[in-house]
Amino acid sequence: MLNALRRRQILPHAVLAIGVLISLFPFYWSIVLATNTSADVFRYPPRVIPGTHLVENVRHVLDNIDFFGSMLNTLIVAVSTTVLVLFFDSLAAFTFAKYAFPGRRVLFGLLMLIFMLPAQLSIIPQYMIMAKIGWVGTLRALVIPAAVNAFGIFWMRQYISRGLPDELIDAARIDGASFFRIYRSVCLPMIRPGLAFLAIYTFIGAWNDYVWPLVVLTDPNKITLQLAIAQLNFGQGGTITDYAMLMAGTLMAVVPLLIAFTLFARNFVADLARGAVQG
Repeated sequence: MLNALRRRQILPHAVLAIGVLISLFPFYWSIVLATNTSADVFRYPPRVIPGTHLVENVRHVLDNIDFFGSMLNTLIVAVSTTVLVLFFDSLAAFTFAKYAFPGRRVLFGLLMLIFMLPAQLSIIPQYMIMAKIGWVGTLRALVIPAAVNAFGIFWMRQYISRGLPDELIDAARIDGASFFRIYRSVCLPMIRPGLAFLAIYTFIGAWNDYVWPLVVLTDPNKITLQLAIAQLNFGQGGTITDYAMLMAGTLMAVVPLLIAFTLFARNFVADLARGAVQG
């Protein structure tokens, strides 16, 4: 019986292991390409092990684009957007989930309608607004329009509805706590796993955003990392693309994402485990 139980456990673990390997293969392949030369990219049979040209390819990246300057711009945008989204979305979600007010259902329905609309529909109106207030070409045009999003409010509302008992809010009201005191002292500690997920989602989205920065950023000194890496698609003189250099730049751009994911995911898993033990 014990052997049969072990055999039943082997299959799901094997499927998960295969899925992990498939998911990691693109990242491993980018490492292989980034550590070889462009000639090796088109070699047949292809190289399947990392090479020794990573330092050379990284140096070519730094020679062709302002990598660290554009990364700083992207970091400012991603961090600012994440902080604002966590605050405004959780505050709005807390209000929708735990407070009854006139027009709540209508407002939430409009929010869901916005959630279902393609983001591309808002590019022209957003650009016109940014041009009216003189923000075209500035990083503010990337941060402020993304400070609140419908998905974040929807996600946090669902999380707060199930993860925050009404009894705790009632007890805080009896003790004389104000709305913001309840939000800060009661709500936020209970929804940390949901906030961690939203932080990962928002940071990665802001870091990888390409279309809106391409439209609104006009100053070459204030471009984001994705726009800078896109310039590597064109070789010197616009002739031949150095794919090894391009993959090295892409790999360099992924490293901060891995660091951010590791930090937020650790808190996410720890808070989930803590909540399960307390429950």
